[in-house]
Amino acid sequence: MTFKPMTFEKVGVIGAGAWGTALAQVAARAGLAVTLQAREPEVVAAINDAHENAVFLPGIALEPGIKAVADLADLADCDLILAVAPAQHLRAALTAFAPHRMAGAPVVLCSKGVEQGSLKLMTDVAAEALPGAPIAVLSGPSFAGEVARNLPAAVTLACEDEALGRAIAEAIAIPTFRPYTANDLIGAEAGGAVKNVLAIACGIVEGKGLGRNAHATVITRGFAELTRLAVALGARPETVAGLCGLGDLVLTCSSPQSRNMSVGLALGQGLTLEQALAGKVSVAEGVASAPAVRALARKVGVEAPICEAVAAILAGEVAVDEAIAGLLSRPLKPEA
Repeated sequence: MTFKPMTFEKVGVIGAGAWGTALAQVAARAGLAVTLQAREPEVVAAINDAHENAVFLPGIALEPGIKAVADLADLADCDLILAVAPAQHLRAALTAFAPHRMAGAPVVLCSKGVEQGSLKLMTDVAAEALPGAPIAVLSGPSFAGEVARNLPAAVTLACEDEALGRAIAEAIAIPTFRPYTANDLIGAEAGGAVKNVLAIACGIVEGKGLGRNAHATVITRGFAELTRLAVALGARPETVAGLCGLGDLVLTCSSPQSRNMSVGLALGQGLTLEQALAGKVSVAEGVASAPAVRALARKVGVEAPICEAVAAILAGEVAVDEAIAGLLSRPLKPEA
């Protein structure tokens, strides 16, 4: 099949977790034919037979036009790909999909995180797994359940090719899902990666009962860390001040509905990491990304004390109370 530039008819979604399923809903409502790939046979069967993802997004009726498949080869005729596999599994998913990708079909990265070991952002991972593929990044404040239920949301759609970015945005936009375009991919993805770690910190603040002042402080000083790291990686500060950075940070740090904040909440209440993660079917990306974010910040020489503290807590290097005391005893300095 020949790829038709700037027009999209068939969307393939890699990963049928909560966010992948929600994005399939958006694409179907936008009038596109949607094929949603899932690893779990029970998820494939439930979506096709009952129009519900009972494992990752229970209780939400899915658009009847969404077709679920298990094999990545079934996405071979899709002219637009949304890659929603968890960050630590994205390389494997894209490598497996590479032989099946339609020539020229853009790949929109919808996962947030820093790859462990390589310390690479998702755009670097995608460039290595899919050489030459047009890449875009989708990020912003968007709880999957709300998006799937057709509640309003706005996100950043970043693509170096601005015409392609506009075409993708127009293809998936609906009144309740508004993609704002940008051309700063690093800014779009760096904010999404770091905010998950900061959400764990905010959850700890809530779990310890440290109050709203402390919560606001962690968000604000965490945003300073996020911005420093993003700029050091080549992002523009105005990008992370938008939906994909500040917007996503505020949402993820303000509600226990956030998987990452809920983990921090449990840690702050005295549970172990294993207990905090018990029973969760969806991935809390911040747990996997925290050590990588810490290592990346050290590598580029950026001071990130809150991210450092979260990584140390998750690794069992310090107790929660010790980490808090360490942050509160840091030397005073100019805010800027």
